[in-house]
Amino acid sequence: MGIKPPILQPGDTIGIVTLGSPLSADVINDRIQTVQGLGFQVVLGEHVYAADGFLAGTDQDRASDLMDMFADDNVKLILPTRGGVGVAGILPYLDYSFIQKHPKLVSGYSDITVLLNVLAQDANLITFQSLMLINFSLSTPSYNYDQFFAATSVMTPQRQIENPPEMPQISRVSGNVTGPVVGGNLTSFVDTLGTPYEIDTKGKILLLEDTNEPINTVYRYMNALKLAGKFEDCIGIVLGECIECPVSYGVTYEDLINNFLVPLGKPLMTNVATAHGTYKAAIPIGATANLNTENNTLTVMESTVS
Repeated sequence: MGIKPPILQPGDTIGIVTLGSPLSADVINDRIQTVQGLGFQVVLGEHVYAADGFLAGTDQDRASDLMDMFADDNVKLILPTRGGVGVAGILPYLDYSFIQKHPKLVSGYSDITVLLNVLAQDANLITFQSLMLINFSLSTPSYNYDQFFAATSVMTPQRQIENPPEMPQISRVSGNVTGPVVGGNLTSFVDTLGTPYEIDTKGKILLLEDTNEPINTVYRYMNALKLAGKFEDCIGIVLGECIECPVSYGVTYEDLINNFLVPLGKPLMTNVATAHGTYKAAIPIGATANLNTENNTLTVMESTVS
């Protein structure tokens, strides 16, 4: 069973870090005001505003900022500014034993999901594919905030993950399985195959989504996971949207689902609101969930905070 981080409460301190690509200071400062307006305190990583091309400083600097947040007893939630690229670069510089002894809430999506899964695997910490700092804005749908705080600020024995009413979840392959949830951004996981940080899907429910990739590239990445045994090892598949993923050679995302994923025969739910979509469900990585595609439900089976 994964370690449940302490609950987030009004007035708590949120640690802001930039772990992958840089984000402009104007956007960071604007979003910080929104976070503070919700009643939270904020502490910034030393390199939160750093920018060196497509990375926010060196791998060591970004890793140091993250470890500083785990070491700060006042920080209850670690919130990356954004994803982008490069998060995998910090992984060799993290102290997973220390993190395991100082559990914190960690939230994010996109390239951040590499970190979320490694923390779940190597530090046994439940993490959250949910909001990043960039999402704390006046235009963020209330659904996203409701999901985020339901996962991080409420202790409940079970929580059903439901899309907004206008966006139905679609069960494609019938089944009923229970196990830990792993996964997130497809592109990011392919980059870790063959490394010490490769995603472990054995006996787990695999969550995947992506953005800004043509469908032939999405196929290539899914096939890489297939060849690496990740679909064979998993017990079920939850698929999010593929945002701004252009049709390739007349093949759509829907075609890829029907022609590639459905024949795998694993319980399959698609069109789940998450990550790069407008609506972002809060999905705990490392927590036990039930995927019931006979009833079209996805349910977190344990409290994800302590």
